[in-house]
Amino acid sequence: MYEDVPAAIDWLGKIFGFEEHYRYGDPPDGAQMHLGNAWIMLRKARPGSASPAQIGCETQSLTVFVEDVDERFQHLKDAGARIVEQLHEPPYGELQFAALDLEGHHWLFSRHVRDVAPSDWGARVVHA
Repeated sequence: MYEDVPAAIDWLGKIFGFEEHYRYGDPPDGAQMHLGNAWIMLRKARPGSASPAQIGCETQSLTVFVEDVDERFQHLKDAGARIVEQLHEPPYGELQFAALDLEGHHWLFSRHVRDVAPSDWGARVVHA
């Protein structure tokens, strides 16, 4: 959900590197975008829905797997994006960082770097 869908399309393209597939409405109140194989839908916030900026808290976190996580991290920093987790390798074998977009949505950009069994870092597999 975004207050300003055209601004979100522009920002997500320029800063995060998403490509617009289509938009709908006049003025646009929705769009589909992608970054590699990660596809997202944007929609204008309506009564009963809101962006994090409107309600003052995070509403979700999206993880996008990218091969160029190091370069993407530097690009986002240079572009002035709000980085909320520096580039790091958590115990589950990903290289990742997190940033907030223009309306406060939480995004985690990640790349797999090593195989680690879930039990080795405290998780439990429920279904194999």
